[in-house]
Amino acid sequence: MDDTPFFSELSEGISLSCKKAHYDLTIRYLYEDDDLADQMFSLRTGGFDGILLLATEMNEASLLPFDAFSIPIVLLDAYFETLNYDCVLMNNVQGAYLATSYLISKRKIQPGYLRSSYRIENFNQRADGFYKAIRDHGMSASKSPVHLLSPSQEGAYEDMKALLSAGEELAKAYFADNDNIAIGAMRALKEAGYRIPENIAIVGFDDLPLCEYLTPPLTTVEVPKRFLGETAVARMIERIENKYSLPLKIETAVRLKKRKSV
Repeated sequence: MDDTPFFSELSEGISLSCKKAHYDLTIRYLYEDDDLADQMFSLRTGGFDGILLLATEMNEASLLPFDAFSIPIVLLDAYFETLNYDCVLMNNVQGAYLATSYLISKRKIQPGYLRSSYRIENFNQRADGFYKAIRDHGMSASKSPVHLLSPSQEGAYEDMKALLSAGEELAKAYFADNDNIAIGAMRALKEAGYRIPENIAIVGFDDLPLCEYLTPPLTTVEVPKRFLGETAVARMIERIENKYSLPLKIETAVRLKKRKSV
């Protein structure tokens, strides 16, 4: 987590908020290759008042062991329609909608989609926002080219190189599921002779620190990462102090950070 700018800012918001509210913060990692039952038992008997569960890459099945817990649990960076947990996350649909609408308004063409080949709930919600924008602008969703790329910079770079070598037809503008995909794709496109944004425009999602130092700087969706952590702590304390509070889904707004890649 600490090596990833997104999660390091999130963690900073959590840590500072816990300290301000006079709560001790203990960080635990769960490992799939170890005995999960022992790890869960350690959590249940650890004397904790509540658990902030970073659920970015989790799904409904992986959350089932937490049903046995009697303390409040707040899911951070994920939401699932079928589960009755408090959830705090960014508005993924809004972000993808804003980014896609901006591409359409600036380029006057139907954008393509650089979609993550590794599916998590956040990316599914961003797909909803992308296609909603396409439909709201009177376009057919089936006419947007979709390329599946690994959600890492190096993986997206290699995948885009392979697509270019195979002669894949390209759009003149793309929304990418995250900045890492956008950055990797930009590198491959530039090596292949494409100019950005003159030939192909790209918008990412997350606003990683690297985005403003690229050539050209990447237009992206800015996520209030530290505020997400602060909000999750505030909701956790509310649940601890009011045991009869009903679960809430809290979505923080995002905004488009306009730079030179469009």
